[in-house]
Amino acid sequence: MADVSHEWSEEVERVVAGLLGGERSSTLPGLAAEAGLDEAWVARYWQLMGLPPSSEDAREYTHEDAEALAELHDLAERENLDARTLASLVRSVGHSTERLSWWHFEALVDHEVRQQGLLDPDARRAVIRSMDRLAPVLERQLVHAWRRQTTALVTRMAQEFGDAAQDTASIRSGRDLPLPRAVGFADIVSFTRMTATMAPDDFANFIQAFETRARDIVTANGGRVVKTIGDALLFIADDVVTGARVALGLAKATEDELGVEGIAGRPVRVSLVWGRVLARFGDVFGPSVNLASRLTDQAQPSTVLLDEVTAHRLASNPNFALTALEPREVPGLGTLTPVRLDFARD
Repeated sequence: MADVSHEWSEEVERVVAGLLGGERSSTLPGLAAEAGLDEAWVARYWQLMGLPPSSEDAREYTHEDAEALAELHDLAERENLDARTLASLVRSVGHSTERLSWWHFEALVDHEVRQQGLLDPDARRAVIRSMDRLAPVLERQLVHAWRRQTTALVTRMAQEFGDAAQDTASIRSGRDLPLPRAVGFADIVSFTRMTATMAPDDFANFIQAFETRARDIVTANGGRVVKTIGDALLFIADDVVTGARVALGLAKATEDELGVEGIAGRPVRVSLVWGRVLARFGDVFGPSVNLASRLTDQAQPSTVLLDEVTAHRLASNPNFALTALEPREVPGLGTLTPVRLDFARD
């Protein structure tokens, strides 16, 4: 057993060295010295990345780590980035890549289980052995995707904010949140009941099928998925008409289209609210997000609910039909009069 453990440790070290691009030969003080930075600054960077701290005498760091730290510090000095901005940039990379690495790893484990017939522990060991071999392609895909996503973001923002004359006094004075967006939630009806007795494999397939196909519907209709929260999906769109198409696309999707089995008919209920939001940490915040969440709880299966302000913005569009519902008390928001959204009949 000791020999097996030793062999496994050596194999893991080989994989780790391949991933890191070199041997872990420096301590934290040594890393700071090589990068020409204060040790406290380096320790803070590691914390913001979400990586576990190491003791001062542990050799955990590589020459490439020192280069990355020095390059980031130079950028901060050159662009005069303050501590808050720099912390947000570092945390965003750490948080996003932690989730990405986990996602990649679990997708590969699932592949080994399904395609190779391995038990889960064996599948995980197989993936560990393969990571340094797969890493170069996955790394290039990450950089490519970042460039394309950033290009798409810059293009959208340039179109929206190219005319400074359109800026309102309230935005310039800081009284309103900066981004006008349609935000909506879609959640699966009876999620807890449906999944409570599922086997692990069935549950994994259920979640993957719903998220994949729901994201496809959002993207195909011009929206973007912000995140998934358990059985719910938060999406945004740059204009209210696009938001309405996304919302109805989700609400009218059948169980076959969404890959959701075990519930008849259309298994999703949806909300849509137009309003200004604050974008931070890859997420959106604001009263409209909270209102959209509460409206989803009020919706029936296969329906989309709007608030009155959003309904007013869609009232003149002949492609949609609006039906005001009975006023109701919504906890934390008071009395609301939801409006049901449908496609107009020919």
